[in-house]
Amino acid sequence: MKALFIGGTGTISTAISRKLLEEGHELWLINRGNRNRELPKGAHIITADINDEAYVAEQIAGQQFDVVADFIAFVPEQLERDYRLFKGKTRQFIYISSASAYQKPLSDYRITEGTPLANRYWDYSRNKIAGEELLLKLYREEGFPVTIVRPSHTYSERSVPVGLHGKNGSYQVLKRMMEGKPVLIHGDGSSLWTLTFNSDFAKGFVGLMGNIHAIGEAVQITGDESLTWNQIYQTIADVLGVTLKPFYVSSHFLAKCNPQGIDIEGNLLGDKANTVVFENAKLKKLVPGFCADIRFDQGVRRAVSYVMSHPECQREDPDFDAWCDCVIEAQEEALKKVRMLQK
Repeated sequence: MKALFIGGTGTISTAISRKLLEEGHELWLINRGNRNRELPKGAHIITADINDEAYVAEQIAGQQFDVVADFIAFVPEQLERDYRLFKGKTRQFIYISSASAYQKPLSDYRITEGTPLANRYWDYSRNKIAGEELLLKLYREEGFPVTIVRPSHTYSERSVPVGLHGKNGSYQVLKRMMEGKPVLIHGDGSSLWTLTFNSDFAKGFVGLMGNIHAIGEAVQITGDESLTWNQIYQTIADVLGVTLKPFYVSSHFLAKCNPQGIDIEGNLLGDKANTVVFENAKLKKLVPGFCADIRFDQGVRRAVSYVMSHPECQREDPDFDAWCDCVIEAQEEALKKVRMLQK
């Protein structure tokens, strides 16, 4: 199989690239070259910005692909560009959408591909929905061979997944745990969430590549394990060998306290604050034998070990740390005032 990925060095695409090359497939990447250390050995690299449409068209002139996948398309205009570039050049175009596109709040916590798409809290999700609608229109009217993939919260060994973090990633949350400081958990920590290790995701994704039954379809790829946020944070603390000090705050309150540069309303109200349990029957029908093998406690152990042994992953975020302290102080002060009124 000859595949072309736009991107190829992200959390999801790195695992897929690795698996394809291990299986002996021919892989091409269009990549700006800003993360050369992440580029997989054995791939054919086209160093380019995909937004330079004329240059990219020159680089792929005369090429034909079995699969083209865009991992970095976020708005419909980028997909219109992809259509112009790859129409007639690929047997399958895979668009990486998002499970956050499903309606919020959910009418049923069990999510299938038939769950309505609607998210009034997050521009990111609405743009993903618009991208899906554009591609399905091109499929219906032009025969453009699209497959839509909806990941949920996929992580790798390079980052420990948490519900709330700052612009520098999750390390500051780990640092707070290790320093014995309280850690913000949205709501009361009892809502369910699904986390998928990237190598498990890759198995499902590769199974959809070149799969004629996936053309014209939308497919979610997640694990089947659901955990509460309390379980998620407690597992992380256990791996770190520290005592978890949870501090619970309403998701709506956190959204109102939105720090600069972080879209908490979208990330929480439009995604993580909702209980989600994914029904993966469609994926398992299309990819017989698919199974997510890595439990969260196993995956997070890998992630913590990697982050703690790689200083470049330990990106501190003093602004987020100060914001957490401010939110905690504000809620504690409000509680004191309420208690005084009750006396």
